[in-house]
Amino acid sequence: MNDKEYAPLSPQCVRNLNDKLYEKRKTGALEVERLVREFVISNDSVKIRRILKILGDDFALSNHPNARKGGSIGLAATAIGLGKESQHYVGELVQPVLASFHDADSRVRYYACEALYNIVKVCRGFVLPYFNEIFDGISKLTSDNDQNVKNGAELLDRLIKDIVTESPSFDLMAFMPLLRDRIYAKNPEARQFIVSWIKILDDVPDINMIVLLPEFLDGLFNILGDTNPEIGKMCQHLLADFLVGIKTSSSGVKYEGMANILIMHCNSQDDLIQYTAMTWLREFIGQAGRTMIQYTPGIINAVLPNLQSISDREKNVAEAAKSLNDALKDLVSDSDDILSSEEGHLREPTEGQQDNHSSPCKLDVEEVIGVICHILKDGNFGTKVAALEWLSHMLTRVPRRTFQYVETFFPVLLETLSDESEEVVLLDLEALAEISSNPAGLQGKTAGAPSPSKTKTKDSAESDSPLNEYFSKFMSRLLEMFRKERQLLEPDERGYFIIRHLCQLLTAEDIFKSFSQIIVDEPDVGFACKIVQTLNTILLTSTELFELRTQLKNLETQGSCALFCCLYKSWCHSPIATISLCYLSQNYHHASDLLQTFGDLEITVDFLKEIDKLVQLIESPIFAYLRLQLLDVQHNQDLIRSLYGLLMLLPQSEAFKLLRFRLDCIPQYQLLTMKEKPQSTKDPRPLVSKINFKELHQHFLQVQARHRASRSKLSQKPAAS
Repeated sequence: MNDKEYAPLSPQCVRNLNDKLYEKRKTGALEVERLVREFVISNDSVKIRRILKILGDDFALSNHPNARKGGSIGLAATAIGLGKESQHYVGELVQPVLASFHDADSRVRYYACEALYNIVKVCRGFVLPYFNEIFDGISKLTSDNDQNVKNGAELLDRLIKDIVTESPSFDLMAFMPLLRDRIYAKNPEARQFIVSWIKILDDVPDINMIVLLPEFLDGLFNILGDTNPEIGKMCQHLLADFLVGIKTSSSGVKYEGMANILIMHCNSQDDLIQYTAMTWLREFIGQAGRTMIQYTPGIINAVLPNLQSISDREKNVAEAAKSLNDALKDLVSDSDDILSSEEGHLREPTEGQQDNHSSPCKLDVEEVIGVICHILKDGNFGTKVAALEWLSHMLTRVPRRTFQYVETFFPVLLETLSDESEEVVLLDLEALAEISSNPAGLQGKTAGAPSPSKTKTKDSAESDSPLNEYFSKFMSRLLEMFRKERQLLEPDERGYFIIRHLCQLLTAEDIFKSFSQIIVDEPDVGFACKIVQTLNTILLTSTELFELRTQLKNLETQGSCALFCCLYKSWCHSPIATISLCYLSQNYHHASDLLQTFGDLEITVDFLKEIDKLVQLIESPIFAYLRLQLLDVQHNQDLIRSLYGLLMLLPQSEAFKLLRFRLDCIPQYQLLTMKEKPQSTKDPRPLVSKINFKELHQHFLQVQARHRASRSKLSQKPAAS
């Protein structure tokens, strides 16, 4: 360009602005400032804009670094010369300088920072329409490789912060999209810059950053986990300030906009992020109450895996998780148990529930059940325990709605019975027992039916059972598990534990009757024999079954007699267990008759072992009454004959010696009178006399015939092959 094309700038001024020496460029800038002042006085805006165009287009955007430097200092000088009039030329002053922020030459970037600082210092609040561009430029320069550039950007940043703080016209909403974008920066300096700006804006009284918190909360939590401790601490303090603000804020807090963000960060691998997210959610529950109930599935999915701390470092997270979990449980109430039209029949809400029914903040039971099932399938010990506790909580607080999805979680609970943890199995049994007896699962019965623990009557076998269809499914599945894993039925294995605990959770009578009804027609007679022997041992040895033993011993009601007959039919799979049941129920005459047929049975080692166990049991406190009855020979001749029958079946082993020694204790003078005074075979108990023992005996023989056929079939298989 010739000299005229640079007018009103003089040729010397142009040369100075293009010079490589700073002092020369400064001299040129001073001349620009003088000219601009003159044009301001003469109100010659045309020449002012002409100078701005030359400095912007021909210098600031030049291909030559020195010219670009001269353009920046020249524009700063123009702003100084304009003074208050600069407000009319802000765009022409700021935009060319901002372009140099991205220059490849670090010195150009530095002088651009210096120039913009001077321009902003003059224009003050009038630069705010260009705030986003300025902010964007500074955010990138804060992580510049050149320390001088970073220092210059820092000075400019402080000035901009002062202007924003004092200005009532800052457009926060226009700034939010840029903040949302920049907050995900990975560079530590850029992150520090972002956090400092959020802090500054939050300190401005007229700006409510809490309302906009959902816009950048996710990014703040990402920064919280920065590897630079200083940045992490800075972000931690900022989040703490926001949480205090939420606690004290009466309105404007968008809990629903932040809940899912916090839930996501509860799954973070960083302990501090996890702890902070859980702390926030716990506070949200305290502040927003029922608004948070809709986030129950996501919260429990994130929190349950963190309830147990493996190390001291994770202790805070575990404590925060427990506090959040407990608070969330407290949110679930009876009002959540109102069925929607999609889930089933509507129930009229009671007074106080009407508002909750119409509220959009509703517990998503289906999603909660889905999370629980997922954890039970794939979780570890701690999470499974917590998941089962949640399921029990749901069955207690919202049984109607929970039972809408019983077909989803019932099979999962049955599978969980095989878990290696005894505590998990214990809680699983409690949940299954609750399902089996919960009134919500009853079909064709009153919804308010009492629980099993409240239906134990003297004649309980005759009363209506409070158990629902899932009890039978549960018992069948339990037997199926025992069938597949027969080692569970060995002494001291889990099978004993499961059955005994179920007898505490429900009623022993229901458990044993259900098992017996299923076993009686069991095609696998070997398994049937094994499970009967297990049940018989539990019946005769467990303290939990004292009432059931008493009921069978006395047979004073029709219900107890029916129970005896029910058990007898399945106990026939094990001859010695059948004799044990007869001894327990004091049916000694029938026991004596049965023993007469034992000569036709195959006497195996296992058979003799069962007799050995029975002899040991006869010496236990359970059968103290039986031993005392041996003193009355005249009225207990059948008992003595049956015991002698057992003795004759035994080889001369320790059990033989023990039983013989016991029989030797019978008073000899009474034994001599047995022939002289034969005992009446009629049982003095009136209801027992109505039991058809002949039919029971025939059933015993039929079952044993099935066992012989099964053994014969098994013995022929190798020959056939």
